[in-house]
Amino acid sequence: MEPIKKFTGRMAPLPINDIDTDQIIPARFLKTTDKNGLGAAAFSDWRYNADGSPNPDFVLNKPEYQGASILVGGNNFGCGSSREHAPWALTGAGFKAVISTYFADIFRNNALKNGLLPVVVDPETHQQLISLAEEDPATEIMVDLESQTVTLPDGRAVTFPIDAFSKHCLLNGVDQLGYLLSLEDEIAAFEAAHPPRVQTTLTLG
Repeated sequence: MEPIKKFTGRMAPLPINDIDTDQIIPARFLKTTDKNGLGAAAFSDWRYNADGSPNPDFVLNKPEYQGASILVGGNNFGCGSSREHAPWALTGAGFKAVISTYFADIFRNNALKNGLLPVVVDPETHQQLISLAEEDPATEIMVDLESQTVTLPDGRAVTFPIDAFSKHCLLNGVDQLGYLLSLEDEIAAFEAAHPPRVQTTLTLG
């Protein structure tokens, strides 16, 4: 998992409320346990026509939004069923962060565990970001996880919440298992200082 600290990127606007995980990655793609290739399937039913050709009206197919690393979605982003394939597909499509006014809890937790930063902003800032991205696709903003801020082109910095453990993991590019493995020496020292107790059997005469 690549660390996320501070980066500047362009935005792809997708201001649709209640985008669920089946829209992010349709169920037919869930048979795989491999992340590779899922980026091409992100938003597949919106992204491609029935004959498999790209839908030119969908934001991710527009030339001006190619290479965008920040997706600005609508409210209640990631609702619906639980599937880690959703953040896998979004990171595979090149996104480091998704900005919304609210994320469904399961999606938010899956995103944090898989190297995708969910950024919650207030509705006014959200609308400003959508307008900036639509009016000038070359607009860049800065996302700084260390300071938990999003800095707009006018210099205004907006803070966003994240729990301390998830922040640590993203900054260091580790998942929960990687975090535990990083404590291997401390765990071994604790076990050495606390040997297992010998159980005795009490016999009653």
